[in-house]
Amino acid sequence: MADNQHFNRLVENGNPVGEVIGVEGFLIKVKGLHPVNAHALILFEDGSKGFVHQVLEAHVVVLHLGVLKLTAGLLAVVQYQELVSKVGKDFIGRVVSVMGEPLDGKGPIAANAVRPVFHPAPPLHTRKLLDTQLESGITAIDSLFPIVRGQRMALLGDSKSGKSTLATQLIINQKNTDQIVVYSLIAKRRSDIDNLLKHLEENGGMEKAIVIVSTMFESLIVSYLAPYVACAMAEYLWQECDQDTVIIYDDLTTHAHVTREIALMSGVSPGRDSYPGDMFYAHSSLLERAGRLESTGKHLTSIPIVLAAGGDITAYLPTNIISITDGQWILDMSIFRKGIRPAINMGLSVTRVGGVGHNKRQKTIAAQTLKLLADYRQAEEFSHFGSELGPEARRSLEVGKHIFEVLTQGPGDTYSVMAQQLMLDIILNAELGSILDISKLKLMSREAATKVTTEILYEQTKLELKNQVMLGVKS
Repeated sequence: MADNQHFNRLVENGNPVGEVIGVEGFLIKVKGLHPVNAHALILFEDGSKGFVHQVLEAHVVVLHLGVLKLTAGLLAVVQYQELVSKVGKDFIGRVVSVMGEPLDGKGPIAANAVRPVFHPAPPLHTRKLLDTQLESGITAIDSLFPIVRGQRMALLGDSKSGKSTLATQLIINQKNTDQIVVYSLIAKRRSDIDNLLKHLEENGGMEKAIVIVSTMFESLIVSYLAPYVACAMAEYLWQECDQDTVIIYDDLTTHAHVTREIALMSGVSPGRDSYPGDMFYAHSSLLERAGRLESTGKHLTSIPIVLAAGGDITAYLPTNIISITDGQWILDMSIFRKGIRPAINMGLSVTRVGGVGHNKRQKTIAAQTLKLLADYRQAEEFSHFGSELGPEARRSLEVGKHIFEVLTQGPGDTYSVMAQQLMLDIILNAELGSILDISKLKLMSREAATKVTTEILYEQTKLELKNQVMLGVKS
């Protein structure tokens, strides 16, 4: 009844009114709505909503957001000339649907405002250069392939290679920072959603997160909108509340499949791999909304997750996302099977901006570690032949094993940037034949890192920690 009153009020106000002339599943053809914008929000007579997908000469194509099937002859009215989403600070710590409705049973959420879902990215002249490291708590990332606040960093990997686990670790670590994480789950299985939320709850990750959920059983339209609604929520915190924010899209491959299905059903000509011609634009316009504002200096960091089926990063979607972002972490199944977590491929992963957040010591440690890991791979090849290795190769083999032990982290396992520096510095500068207790080093480095405030204290702490974890030297 309330919806009917709302519908009548919009009609009385003189908003454009049309009639449904065709229904093909969720694609609704409406005649008489002109003039209307693409993405305009439409209210139907039965109270359900949709938004304009295509504006054609004789009619418009509306994507229906309701669950009940519409019939020809129903009336429709333009509610807003753009699609908007509820946004607000009260969404922090909550799990919500794409429509902004709570899914966690913790009561209603009061929205502060509404914001356009398809908002343009901030222009270039309003942006500022990036320079602050984003702490993920993951040693392999923070030390070797860092990300800075405001960066766009892709996360690619095969199915079950640990992409969502790595994203979860990153969210959990933000409870120690001043950042909020907006996590968009796109057309996921219910069991995967439950596991992920349980993991975040147990490790305190939900305190600083907004999780926007769309399941694979919902309408394609809901899954299509999920990343855009998440971005609108993140932008509100970033631009209106002056809050550093991280947004994670899990995953854009599923979103691309949904976009392709909608496009093909709409009669759009298929392009490469049957995707519509504007597939690149769909994702670039979304990811370009991240950055740093000149006016406040605040950041929105964007992390799109992409499925690289069979580890193939040269496929259409992975290459699209790689060309839009400022670097990529690539997870490798062969590394995953060796028990290294996260299974980051050191040869293919790259950060094009992240290095600016590193200080001189971090840059030195990163360069030494990457060189040593390259030497380790070479020494490992030689060791398979059973030949006698020289002292340099033996040291590379020893130190490389220690580094991989330090780089391996469980899902709830995070380390501060200082703890990571201490661990790697001790391992890299250990003498040939040194026997180190890596488990003890990982355990004690957290507390040791809290004592470091100056360069002198760093050297003292490093020496103390080294003496505590050194078990001896091989003869």
